[in-house]
Amino acid sequence: MAEVKYFTCVSCPMGCMLEVRLNAAGEVEDVSGHTCNRGIEYAKQEAVNPERNISAVVWVEGVLEPLSVKTARPIPKAKIFDVMEEIRDLSLKAPIQAGQTLIENAANTGVAIVATKTLG
Repeated sequence: MAEVKYFTCVSCPMGCMLEVRLNAAGEVEDVSGHTCNRGIEYAKQEAVNPERNISAVVWVEGVLEPLSVKTARPIPKAKIFDVMEEIRDLSLKAPIQAGQTLIENAANTGVAIVATKTLG
């Protein structure tokens, strides 16, 4: 039995309403509702294996302002809470450089957590 999923595309400002038809094996058969090719790719990814970028702030010992951090690339949506737990457990000391890797392999996703600014 085929399944249909609906998404609002966030790949561009158009916000197209996408309809994705999956076959019985869970593979994408058809995407409709898009006005550009980015919508097709977004729908295929979102329907089968949704991913998200994460950004957060952490405290650095001896520095008054928080450090913003982010994933180096999107992670599986199902791993968000695991990654956030590892970010929460970070214990950092200045100096920190923008782009510095703070966690190599966050929650076994193969994705690094990096600093987005320099502190200290």
